[in-house]
Parts: sequence; C-alpha cells; structure tokens
Amino acid sequence: MAEQVALVIGGVSGGLLLLLLLVSCCLWKRLCVSSYEELPSTLAPAPRSGQGDKLCQPSRRTRPSRPPRVPFVVPPSLRGRDWMPLHRGEWVQAPGDPCPAPALLPHPSGGNLGNAFAGGTINPELYRLPEDKSETEFPEGCLGRLWFSVEYQQEAERLLVGLIKARRLQAPSETCSPLVKLHLLPDERRFLQSKTKRKTSSPQFDEHFIFQVSSKSVTQRVLKFSVYHVDRQKKHRLLGQVLFPLKSETLVGDGGRVIWRDLEAESLEPPSEFGDLQFSLSYNNYLSRLTVVVLRARGLRLQEDRSIASVFVKVSLMNHNKFVKCKKTSAVLGSANPVYNETFSFKAEPTELDTASLSLMVLQSSEGDKGHPLGRVVVGPYMYARGRELEHWNEMVSKPKELAKSWHALCRPAEP
Repeated sequence: MAEQVALVIGGVSGGLLLLLLLVSCCLWKRLCVSSYEELPSTLAPAPRSGQGDKLCQPSRRTRPSRPPRVPFVVPPSLRGRDWMPLHRGEWVQAPGDPCPAPALLPHPSGGNLGNAFAGGTINPELYRLPEDKSETEFPEGCLGRLWFSVEYQQEAERLLVGLIKARRLQAPSETCSPLVKLHLLPDERRFLQSKTKRKTSSPQFDEHFIFQVSSKSVTQRVLKFSVYHVDRQKKHRLLGQVLFPLKSETLVGDGGRVIWRDLEAESLEPPSEFGDLQFSLSYNNYLSRLTVVVLRARGLRLQEDRSIASVFVKVSLMNHNKFVKCKKTSAVLGSANPVYNETFSFKAEPTELDTASLSLMVLQSSEGDKGHPLGRVVVGPYMYARGRELEHWNEMVSKPKELAKSWHALCRPAEP
C-alpha cells in the first residue's frame, strides 16, 4: 500500500513540473515576438544602369534612411567636399570616382634623411661604413705611415708580402725619393728591395715580394720594413722602419687584409753591456689592472755554444718581494734583436702599487733546456727601483689608462 502511494505522489509531481515547463516556454516565445518589429522596406530596389559599377543617383521617391527629426551635420573635416542638397534638409556627397587612389604620405626631403622616415623606407645612415681616417689623422711627430699585406701559403711554405703605399714621409730635403727594403729577421744580411719613387712623399708602390720560409719557424720571424730616401748622390738615408712580428693570428684568414703601421726612428744609442729591453706600462685604477706590453730587445749577448736557441721574456709580478704571478712571451728564434709585441695583464689593487714591482728577465733556451738568463730589469716604486726604472713606474701611476713606453738597460743576470 505504501509503495502505491509513493508512485502516485511521484506521478503528480512529474506532471506539475512538466506543466510549469510548458507554461514557461509559451511566455518566453510571447516576450521574444513582442520585442522585435518587422522593419518596413525603406529603400526601393536600385535600378540597373549601363555604367557598370558606378554609383547611382538617389531617387526622389526614396524614403529617408533616418527620421526627419534627427538633423544631419557635415563634419568639419569633410566640409571641403562637394555635397548635394536633398529633401528635408539632408545632404549627400556627390558621386565621384568609386575607387579613388590612396593618398601618399609626403616624402621627406634629402636633408632630413637622418631625422624622419616614412614607414617601409630604409635609413642609409644605418648601413654606412665607418669612415677610414688612416690617411687623414696622423699623430704629432709622425715620421710617416706604411700600408702592406701579409699572407702565408702553408703548402708551398711561402710568405707573400704586398707593399702597397706610404704617406706623409718626412724627407730631409724638399723633395723625397723613397724606397723600401724588406728583411725577414733574424736574417739581416739578405733583403728584398722596392723600386724608387721619384719626388713624392706619399708614394704608391703596389709591389709584391716572396720569402721562402718553413712553417715551423715562420711564427718566430719578424718582418722589417726600412724606408729610405735616395738623394742625388744615390746615398740612402733612413726615414723610419716598421717591425711586424709574424704571429699565428696575423697569418690566418683573408690574405687581402690591409695592415698599416707608423714608422719608428732607429735608435742611435749603442746597446748596453747586456742589451736593452723596451716595454710599455699602463694601469687602470677602475679595473685594478696592471698591463705590460713587451715590445722588443736589442744587443743581447747570446750564448754561442747553444744550437737552435730561442729567446723569450719572463714577466713576474712581485709584492713585498714575494712572487705573485708569472707570464712568458713566445720564443723567438735565436736573435740578438727579438721583437715580441705581446701584452700581459695582472690584477693589482691601487693600494698595492706602493709595495708591488715588476721583474722582466730575458732568457735563452734550447731543446730540453729551461733557459739561460741573459739580463734582467726591475721597475717599481722607490722601495725597489731608481733612475729610469723608477721614472717609468711613476709615469704609469700619474697617467692612468695611458701606455708609457721606454727602453731599459738589462742588468747582469743572477747566477742560476
């Protein structure tokens, strides 16, 4: 009996829910229909004309597209155009070209190319190569400048040297007739020579020379250019020279790369007893970096009993006479006048400059030999150095970030 009552109650409840759902649907349809009204056709069908896609004139019988109570006002930006009056105070634009050409943006003048550019254009200033000032800017007291190229052919073991030009040569007389001699150091006996250019201080040579040198020793050689002036008596007067070490990085890559160097005067002072060493010093107080550039040596007293000997320089940073760090140059095949042009950097705080010093020692080594000292020089503050060595150190400290270059006489090396 309880089950029958539950079924009756469930059926009555379902019927009531179904009835409520139907009533809700009917009310929703009535509300949707009453919220929309059918719009009357306000425009008559446009008659076809024989002019194709051109705009047609509006018909007089056409009802207005907006209520007459809404006035039409021409915007200020469109008042300069032609407008046709219609009935009830409305205006419409006169028919024109249905496909007008788009207005082009004004192109800036040539004088303002670097300031403003229209979209899609290219600024040529961004693609302009930096100006070459090697022929216009010369340092004060420059003896001249020489342009050349170097290339090494590994398979043929040939060194190709291109002598290109020279500029601003300082001749001893009004006219200059230069020529260039090329040596491959340490061999100073054999040389190649260019043609003499008459009455010009800026000669154009465009000559090529070939040196036969093995691949094992080429990186230990130095290319020397000596520029001479030939006077009327056919005498050669040295105007300056360029020393170019043949390092590995200078022999790889494109052989057509042009290199230029300023001429340097030949030192007329005789070398010291144990030879001389030239190097540059620089200190950057912001980076706490001490830089040493070992340039060259001259007049070294080599040990003749050593075969296939090479010469290198050991640079040591000392603090309170205690060893801090040591670096070495590459070895140059036994020459009494080796050229290095190698740079080394050391970490040194500004407060350490009063207690630090640099020791540069020139050594000669052979196969299986640690090295025989040929001479030594120490630069530093008053605690460790005097004379030219002290002046060089003080010049470095007083002119931060500038290279101070100087020759130094080598002292007797300490016995091993």
